[in-house]
Amino acid sequence: MKMGAFYRNLSLPRSQWNKWNYSSSYAASGFHSRSFCSSQTETDPMEIHKKKLTLWMNHIPQEEKQFGGYFTPETMYVEPLILEKKPEEWKGPLTIPFPNGFQGSESPSVTVEQLFEPTQEVSREKGVNVLLYGAVGTGKSTVVRKLILDWCAGLTLTQFKLLVPFSGEDLAHLSKSTSLRDLVSRKYLHLKNIPMLSGDNDQAKDVLFVFKGIEKMKLDFRISSTELCSDPNEALPPGAVVVNLLRKYMLPEASILVTTRLSALDSIPPKYVTHKAEICGFCDPDRQRAYFASRLLQQSGENPKTQEALSPTDQLYLALQRDSQLKDACSSPSYCWLTCSTLHLLHFPDAKAPICTLTGIYTRFMRLIFGGEVLDMGTGVPSLRKQNSLMRHVVCTVGKLAYEGVQKKQRSFTEEELEQFVGGKTKTDEDLHQLAVFRTDILDFFLVPCVRTKRSEVNEKDKRYVFAIPTMQEYLAALYVVLGEKKTVLEKLNEGVSLFFGHWGQDVNTFLNIISKFKSLKIFTVFNLLRLFPSLYEKINSHCKGHIARNIASEMFHRDENLNEDVLDQLEQSLLGVHGPQPKGPLNSPTYELYPIFKGGLLNYSNRILLEHLGCGIKRTTVSQTTEVLKKQLDKNVVKQKPPEELMDFLVLLYEFQNPRFTAEVLLSIQRIKLSKVRLTPLKCLVLGSVLDCTSSQYYLEELDLSSCHLKDSLLDMLLSAFRHTYNLNLQFNCLGPESCILLRDLLLDPNCTIRSLQLCDNPLLESGADYLLDALPGNRSLRKLSLMHTGMGNAGACKLAEKLSQHTGLEELNVAYNNIGDSAALTLVDACREHPSIHTVHLYLNPLSNEGKLLLCDRGLSLEQGGTGRRVKVLASVTEGTEISENWRLILNLIRQNALSWERERVREQLQIFLQDLEWGKQHAPSFWKKMHFRRVENGVRQTLQMLGHGEPADAVKGDQRGQSN
Repeated sequence: MKMGAFYRNLSLPRSQWNKWNYSSSYAASGFHSRSFCSSQTETDPMEIHKKKLTLWMNHIPQEEKQFGGYFTPETMYVEPLILEKKPEEWKGPLTIPFPNGFQGSESPSVTVEQLFEPTQEVSREKGVNVLLYGAVGTGKSTVVRKLILDWCAGLTLTQFKLLVPFSGEDLAHLSKSTSLRDLVSRKYLHLKNIPMLSGDNDQAKDVLFVFKGIEKMKLDFRISSTELCSDPNEALPPGAVVVNLLRKYMLPEASILVTTRLSALDSIPPKYVTHKAEICGFCDPDRQRAYFASRLLQQSGENPKTQEALSPTDQLYLALQRDSQLKDACSSPSYCWLTCSTLHLLHFPDAKAPICTLTGIYTRFMRLIFGGEVLDMGTGVPSLRKQNSLMRHVVCTVGKLAYEGVQKKQRSFTEEELEQFVGGKTKTDEDLHQLAVFRTDILDFFLVPCVRTKRSEVNEKDKRYVFAIPTMQEYLAALYVVLGEKKTVLEKLNEGVSLFFGHWGQDVNTFLNIISKFKSLKIFTVFNLLRLFPSLYEKINSHCKGHIARNIASEMFHRDENLNEDVLDQLEQSLLGVHGPQPKGPLNSPTYELYPIFKGGLLNYSNRILLEHLGCGIKRTTVSQTTEVLKKQLDKNVVKQKPPEELMDFLVLLYEFQNPRFTAEVLLSIQRIKLSKVRLTPLKCLVLGSVLDCTSSQYYLEELDLSSCHLKDSLLDMLLSAFRHTYNLNLQFNCLGPESCILLRDLLLDPNCTIRSLQLCDNPLLESGADYLLDALPGNRSLRKLSLMHTGMGNAGACKLAEKLSQHTGLEELNVAYNNIGDSAALTLVDACREHPSIHTVHLYLNPLSNEGKLLLCDRGLSLEQGGTGRRVKVLASVTEGTEISENWRLILNLIRQNALSWERERVREQLQIFLQDLEWGKQHAPSFWKKMHFRRVENGVRQTLQMLGHGEPADAVKGDQRGQSN
């Protein structure tokens, strides 16, 4: 990505140099170098220079720390494709934009080191001028950075004893004239008296100058503008120094490496270029695969993530193998970085790491690409009055195109549409020049030919263009709106009124105030109404900002009939593709559900700071007014029943907004969060936990439903903060194992635990997991209902549960159905429940109980007055209770129907057949006709359940039973 400018004075305190060991810098990558610790090397300017350059170039940007903080420039680096251009290819402007420019090219692939090797045409005594060019984001800065690090380590370009890097942007801002030697010593103090830059003899042959981003300097090679000078000690403008170096008039023995963008390719005359090469990025799948492997499969010493990363990485490789838009986008290393950052956020979020949001990733991506860059409004010497933020211009042009596409649900655009939104009305030569530079460097970075049409079209005018990354369209559209570039009619009227009365109204007020001192007339008080315009302006302005908030709420809760996944699943599918069964029916209309979430995320303070650096400042009044209206709009929408997917989107919006006070106030209107059947990924768990963690300690959810969410043991840790704000916690139908019970045990033992109902049905807890969980019963005082149905606890778990019940006095209902519990363990458990002061219901159906055991359980469940053995306890063991129908037969059958398809069908079928036998026996011994009909009605319900499993009676028999039931 973008490398920092080489304009800092690279110096450190002497105490730090004593601690420096150069061999450690490349230890992680397998490179071994001698240590620079001796007193002799401490005074050698060459060694000092290498140390300081290595320290500076090894600096890991903040954006890279989201990958875990253990990357080094060596592990992150993948060599991009570099094609050397033949002299006959230098002529004429580039007409084939990236990434298609390399296709069909016969240029050889080279390395930077090969470009400086002596040839028959160029001897070692003559300096070499190498020009590296490429589109935005193809890896020019990264190549230079790695080249400098390798030179410092003695791995490449060993023929040069001195490498001096400069930033074109930094040199362009130097206003004072200075000599080459003073320029070098100003940037690198330790090279002040270096003899290789004196110009004596041929010492300069061991020097390599590196000028990154030379297009910023606006070099002029005309002798009338830049005088000839061969003295490195003579003061000249920085541009004149660079021009004379490239002319080989100053230090002709020195070699030079220059990087530039496509638009400035012709800024250096060809006669001053020895080799010209194009950086084409990751145009082949092998380089893309290597890059993604270095990012997603990297391991740290204590927390290896290789196995966790294999699944998304493999899916990404499958998506890249297709003829997809993502494959073309990943030809650019910058989009590979964005893809990896997004996948890292989706699959490997870290609650302990600094907060990272999707909006933050895209905003940092913009800063890495366009940070500090300006768009020249004309040719010639740059002037602050003639410059504008490049990112702001991107928003006004490409952002407007993105917004119109979102409004019309349009993904692709024609050449005419690009000309309409990007070209505008161009009249002067300066406008045309600015447009040409913008289209060459910027527009081709965002918009690429659509892969579905570019290979089949014959007519170039019919070619359509799409955003390289679809999500980028939604981000730029949101930025276009939040920055206020999309103005309503009311806002335009407001600007005109404020501009008119801002000048005229102030003058009239001043005049009237003076007149009123001489003659008091009540009529003059009417004109004081002009002073009301500031408040009127504020009301209109507040209404316009509220329009943004109302759009966020309405667009976020807009239900799309074609695609009903939450936004994070949609984002993952756009990167990894859809694997497995394809969705039924074509998705005709695209969804833009991230667009309103991006609008909320851009209001976050950290993102506003980054945008301020890009020249896209968002006013504080805009944020406060939008926030107030958004709070009211969300209150109106959230109180309504929302599907789980939309509720997840709402939580993502709150997480992207990163405003704890706002989040806490909005959540006050929510009593239940039902995310059933939403596939909870690590990021979604982090979002849910972070959002609920913003609330006060007195805030509690009545219900948190996370059933059928594909939860695993490793995800529960991220949800503990959410569990602490919950009364009724539903975790059934997940993949929680014994290890999860350790976390749940600690949660229940927390003195502040408020969980009243805990449902863990259909989780493979096993006997060991049940042991961990039951250890929490003696110390817990909040639990009232515990459901362990189909958890594999067995007879041993049931017996231990019976032992622990006496130590927990608040439990009221216990569900241990379908747990392979026999007669003896079931009787022991029911006896313990009968002795318990508060338990009133025990679920024991679908266990291998004998008829005698069921009768004994029924007797133990009755009170003394009813002929039983003790306190009244409702035991749900079967649909019958001896010769009577159980009053809870509907509850039992409904629970079986809800879960039968996910259970072992043969086991369920066997139990249902036992129910039929019990019903048949009861029907035969029924004393009256009406009781027989009641048995038959229940029997029909059991047969329907069997038929649903695919192993029941024929359909005709069921219909007959239904007719009998209706009669």
